[in-house]
Amino acid sequence: MLPAVRIDKYLWAVRIFKTRSLAAEACKKGRVSMNDMHVRASRSVSEGDVIEVKKMPVVYSYRVKEPIEKRVGAKLVDQHVENITPREELQKLEMQDDFYIRRDRGAGRPTKKERRLLDDIQEL
Repeated sequence: MLPAVRIDKYLWAVRIFKTRSLAAEACKKGRVSMNDMHVRASRSVSEGDVIEVKKMPVVYSYRVKEPIEKRVGAKLVDQHVENITPREELQKLEMQDDFYIRRDRGAGRPTKKERRLLDDIQEL
């Protein structure tokens, strides 16, 4: 029998969050749900559970293959979690890049003329 694993530890162990405290904070703010219910950081994870994590603008979905407590290498993550995020959600990331206009680093502030051009582009 597998030991009970806290959801914040699990999300950290499978590299969904960089730190365990970030995972616990996301649970506290209601950004993590399991089986369509918001969960606290102390909730136990078991095999087959579906976890949804809101990292704006995308809601990622994961299926638990095997609960673990210890953080594993990036190559081993696929043994413990399956990413089942719908394609429509992942496309939101691609669309997000279209809204931001990137400037070269060190280019300084745009001139008045450049600012007007940027505003015209954003209105489209």
